[in-house]
Amino acid sequence: MLCMPKTDRYHVARILIIDDDTKICRMLHGLAKGLGHTPDTANTLERGLELAYGGDYDLILLDLQFPEGDGLQALPELLRAPSRPEVIIITGAGIQGAEVAFTHGAWDYVPKPFLMDEISLPIARALQYREEKRAERPLKTLDRVGIIGSSEAITHCLESVAKASASDASVLIRGETGTGKELFARAIHANSRRSGANFIVVDCGALPETLVESILFGHERGAFTGAERRRDGLLQQAQGGTLFLDEIGELPYAMQKALLRAIQEKRVRPLGSAQEVAVDFRVVAATNKDLDAMVREHAFREDLLYRVRALEIVLPPLRERRGDIPEIAIHKIQRLCQQYGTGIKGISQEFLDILSAQVWPGNVRELINALEYALASAGSDPTLYPKHLPHTYRAAVLRADVGDHTPQWTAAKGDEASTRDLPPLSEFRSRYERSYLSLLLEKAEGNRQRACELSGMSQSQLYALLKKHNLTGFRP
Repeated sequence: MLCMPKTDRYHVARILIIDDDTKICRMLHGLAKGLGHTPDTANTLERGLELAYGGDYDLILLDLQFPEGDGLQALPELLRAPSRPEVIIITGAGIQGAEVAFTHGAWDYVPKPFLMDEISLPIARALQYREEKRAERPLKTLDRVGIIGSSEAITHCLESVAKASASDASVLIRGETGTGKELFARAIHANSRRSGANFIVVDCGALPETLVESILFGHERGAFTGAERRRDGLLQQAQGGTLFLDEIGELPYAMQKALLRAIQEKRVRPLGSAQEVAVDFRVVAATNKDLDAMVREHAFREDLLYRVRALEIVLPPLRERRGDIPEIAIHKIQRLCQQYGTGIKGISQEFLDILSAQVWPGNVRELINALEYALASAGSDPTLYPKHLPHTYRAAVLRADVGDHTPQWTAAKGDEASTRDLPPLSEFRSRYERSYLSLLLEKAEGNRQRACELSGMSQSQLYALLKKHNLTGFRP
C-alpha cells in the first residue's frame, strides 16, 4: 500500500498542468484538488509559459508533445520562472528525452499511461522537497567578488555559486568568451571554506606542451636541462585552496590522464622525484567549448569530464541580461575613472541606451573595452555621450531594421498646432520596444523559437516584454 505524506504537513501548493490532452488535464486537475492543492491548466506551451511567468507555482506537470513544439524546449524557461517551480515530465513518448530533462533539472519523468500512485508519489515528494527548502536556514551573505547585476539570469547563477560554495565538489563553469567565468570561479572560492588559502589559475590554453607536466606537477633540481632548483607545481601551490582550470578544453589530451589521476588520488609526483606528494585542493574548471562533443570526437577524456563536472554553472551571455548593462557600465566607469585618475564623469542616458541596444558578441569583456575607449575619447569632457563610443556601436543602432514600424513623433506637415516636441525618453523607448516586438512577431511568422533566434532573447524575456506591451503571442 502506498504511504502518502499527509497534506496538512504542507502548505497548499499551486500546481500548473501543461498538456494538450484535455482528458489528462481534467484527471490531473482532479488529482491535485484531491490532494488539497490549487491546480491550473494550460493546453498549449504558450499559455503554459504565460501562466508560469505570471503565477507563483510550486510544481509544473509538463507534457512533451504539443502540435506547436517540443515541451523539452520550454523546460529550461519553466524552471527559470520567478517561483523557480519543480517540474515533473509526463509524456507518452517513453523515456526519450529523459536524460535531457534531468540535465536541465526536471524533478521526475513519468511515462504515459500511468496509475494514480505513479504520479501521486512524485508530486508529494517534489512538494515535500519544496517545504524542506523553505525551512532551510538562509544562506550567508554572498561575497559577489565584483559580479554586477540583478537580472533573473545572473541571480540564478549566484544561487548556484552559493550552493557550490557550501560543498567541496568540483564545478564546471560554461559560458561564452567574456562572460566572466574566472570571476564566478573566484566567487566560489571566496565563499567556500577554502577562502583563506590560494586560488591558483591554470590557463590550460597557454601551457607549453613540452613543459606542461613540470608546470602542473613540479620538478626536482636536475630533473631536466635548465632545472637548476626544485619547484612546486601549480597543483601543490593550490594546497588547501582552489585550482581553477581555465579553458580546460584546451588541455593537451596526453596530459588529461595524468591530471585525472592527480585529482582522484590527491597525490602528485614531481618530475625527477621518486616520491609522491599529497595535495588537497578543490577543482573549479571553465570552458567555452562543448566538452560532450569533444568526448564523442575523442578530443577530451570522458572520465575527466565526469570528475570535473560534479556541479555545473552555465553563465548567460550579456545579450540575455540586457537589464544589467547600465549597472555594469556605471560600476566599471567609476572604477576606470579612479584607476586613470580622471575624476568621476557623468553618464548620459543616451550613452547607456546605445550600450543596452548592442548584441555584445564579446560579452562583458567587450563592454569594458568599449568603456575604456569612451573614457579615452572623452578626455577632459565631464560627461560621456554617444559621440565618445566607437562609431561601430552608434552605427549599429541606426542600422537596426525596424521597417515601417518606426514610431512617428510629429504630426502631418502643415499642422503646426498639433506638432509636438520629442516625447520623454522613457516613452520613446516604450514605443520603440513595442514597434520592435510587432515587427519581430511578423518576421517570425508566429514561431516562438524563430522569434528568440532573431531577437537574441530567451523565451522568458520575450514573454515578459509581450506581456508588458499587451501583445498577443504566437500561433498555437
